[in-house]
Order: sequence, then structure tokens, then C-alpha cells
Amino acid sequence: MDSTQVTISIIKEMAATIEENRQSLTRLDSEIGDGDHGTNMRRGFQAAIERLDNTEPASPADALKAVSMALISKVGGAAGPLYGTVFLKASSALAGKEEVSAQDAADALEEALAGVKLRGKAEAGDKTMVDALEPAAQAAKEAAGSGSVAEVFRAAADAAAAGAEATVPLTAKRGRASYMGGRAAGHKDPGATSTHLLLDAAARVLENASEDA
Repeated sequence: MDSTQVTISIIKEMAATIEENRQSLTRLDSEIGDGDHGTNMRRGFQAAIERLDNTEPASPADALKAVSMALISKVGGAAGPLYGTVFLKASSALAGKEEVSAQDAADALEEALAGVKLRGKAEAGDKTMVDALEPAAQAAKEAAGSGSVAEVFRAAADAAAAGAEATVPLTAKRGRASYMGGRAAGHKDPGATSTHLLLDAAARVLENASEDA
């Protein structure tokens, strides 16, 4: 399976993962936000799958850009632009590449992180998706030196899981949760949680592809 088809498989697994976890994401968001994160992410990824089904991406970058456009247009609130930025920056990092190396994957995550931090004006510790994405990008960078693409994403996903869990005691400084002040402490950030879920979906597809190769 070439990198474009693997990328499409990853996106489809991401959509399925969001569908499976939609209610739990919505429940997390109802505790400290608008209560629509799961529903909005589901809508965005359904639109992404429809867009991919109606086009023929010629490269991993094309596939990621299609997802970006779908998320920006269909996911409400701040999440649409932020998650759209993740996929758009990853697409830009992979432009012109027919095959994706471990270093390419790490670079794409680093670019995605930089884009999200710039757009959202958030830093690690603010109780946002950055709390999962920043350690993920760092772990990916460390794994890229000696690991496969699958190992890069597994390292990123595991770091994102720990990062998302670490948001529980934090007081939010960005987003809707910041309006709650100290009451947001004790709740896991939904954006950090969905970031982990998406990276874990990517890792699973890549691990399965490696086993089948």
C-alpha cells in the first residue's frame, strides 16, 4: 500500500474513532465547554470522508489538505480552524512527497504544532489541544532518528495520551473552559483528548500496515 492510500486509510480510521468516541468527547466538553466537541468533530470527519470519496488525492499532502478544508468548513467554533490548521500544516510539510519517511512524519507534526500555537495563541499548560500535541511532536522527533513511521506515530500517540491526562488538574487559560476559572480543574480537556485519539488511530493503521507488508 502506497503512502497516499495509507494516508486515506488513516483518515478513515480517524473518522471511525471519532464516531466511536463521540459521546465521551461531548460529555467531556459539556463539563467545561459548549458540549458539542464530539458532534462537531464527527460532522467534520464525515465531511472529510465524503470529500475524499469524491476526489482522487494524488499524494498524502492532497489527502491531508482535503481533510483540512472539510474541517474548517464543517466544524464549528474554534475547533474547526485549529484542527483544520493541523491538517493544512501537515499537508504543507509533505508537499511534493509521494512517500513519507519517519522524519517527514515528525516534521509534519512539528509544523502542525507550530500552526496551532500561532492560530490559537496557546502554550503547553493552558489546558488545550496543545497539551497533547506538543509532547506528541517532541516524542515523534525523538523517535524519527531510529524508528519507522509507525513507531513515530506510536510514540506521538502515547505522549499525547499522557499530555491529555495531565490536563485534568489544570486551570484553563484559553478557550471556553477559561471562562470557568478554577472550576475547570478536575476535568480532562476534550481537545487534548481528541488529539490523542486521532494520533492513536494513525498509529494503529500504520502498525497494521507494517504487519501486512
